Amino acid sequence: MFKKPILQLHAAVFLWGFTGILGKLITLSEGWLVWYRMILTTLILLAILQFKNSLRLPPKKTLLQLVGTGAIIALHWVCFFGSIKYANVSVALVCLSSAGLFTALLEPVMRKTNFRPVELAIGTLGVVGIYLIFHFDVQYRIGIILGIVSTLLSTIFSIINKQLVASVKADTMMLYELGGGALFLTLCLPFFGIVAQPTFQIPTGMDWFWLIILSGVCTVFAMYLSLQALRHVSAFTQNIALNLEPVYTILIAFLLFDEAALLGWSFYVGFCLIVLSVVLQMRRATQ
Repeated sequence: MFKKPILQLHAAVFLWGFTGILGKLITLSEGWLVWYRMILTTLILLAILQFKNSLRLPPKKTLLQLVGTGAIIALHWVCFFGSIKYANVSVALVCLSSAGLFTALLEPVMRKTNFRPVELAIGTLGVVGIYLIFHFDVQYRIGIILGIVSTLLSTIFSIINKQLVASVKADTMMLYELGGGALFLTLCLPFFGIVAQPTFQIPTGMDWFWLIILSGVCTVFAMYLSLQALRHVSAFTQNIALNLEPVYTILIAFLLFDEAALLGWSFYVGFCLIVLSVVLQMRRATQ
């Protein structure tokens, strides 16, 4: 029953593994990067739904929930790319690895269910594993704070999406969430100049290329796969699988940039702990 959803989930996580590298390659500040990303993804989704003749307006209450969730996603992305800009890809992804632990703590509160000690243990295992891969530095303090806030926001919208995905089609959900996020950031444009100079930023030629890859492949397609999977797996299972994202990112960076120095003994020990946490939860999810 869970075989296809889990494959979809891990395919999405693998594609998200490219996100940090693309965020490093794109020269825009985090706010403008996310604004262009959300505008492009919204336009792509509009074109797809129009072509499929399946553009639908959800009920008002659901629409407001989707738009609100989109604002949370926008803030998550701004903090995530801000973490990359103020620190580096590694630090941002270390912080993101705590999503499983945050979910184990927040999901029972938000969904009014019982705490599961085994999920707390598995979430902690993943955090320890990724901590062994990377080593924090005090110079990355702002990046770490942004990364933790990003992870908290990611956890919240994953739990909300788990509730919404049962009643809303994945492509419709993506359109109104990402469109809502684009609207939210558009309203925030006057504040971008406070943290980014110049006030208005236009992507370069290569920026446009990476933005299209980021928006079409690593956002629309990957998010579609994750939402399809979320119909059959828990938010905790999804966020535990996300622990593999930093590993994928480092392996991709190793292949593209020959960063062999990153793969010391601690990488392999941490990698084993991360894989163990994912395997344990995948076994629980398929039983």
